[in-house]
Amino acid sequence: MADLDEYNRKLFQKDHGSRCPGLVRVNFYGDGKPTWALVLITGKNPKRKAELVVARQVAFGWEIRSLETADGTPVVWREGPGKYADLNGKKTTRATRPVIVFVGYGSWGILYAWTGKEVEKVQISD
Repeated sequence: MADLDEYNRKLFQKDHGSRCPGLVRVNFYGDGKPTWALVLITGKNPKRKAELVVARQVAFGWEIRSLETADGTPVVWREGPGKYADLNGKKTTRATRPVIVFVGYGSWGILYAWTGKEVEKVQISD
């Protein structure tokens, strides 16, 4: 929470309470293995860089996948399975597993869904 400015901290807390804006446990792959989505931030404002990473525990360690890089201080949370449309309503995805939502408040939002074979990216706001 310390990385967010006061306005964005209040936005996040309104929807997500005291949860961490940079870390969320999510059954992204639908296999029940411990899986986390996290935002790694380097640098100081206004030149902050962020990376969205998904880490899943496997037999002998962790499988780590980078999903996105962005400027600023974005946040992450999970949503349940469902039907999601892009910001233009042209592309729709039907997620059968929980999804990851990566948001730069006031700028953009991206949803990530696992299809069983690959990660599908849907731009939900701009």
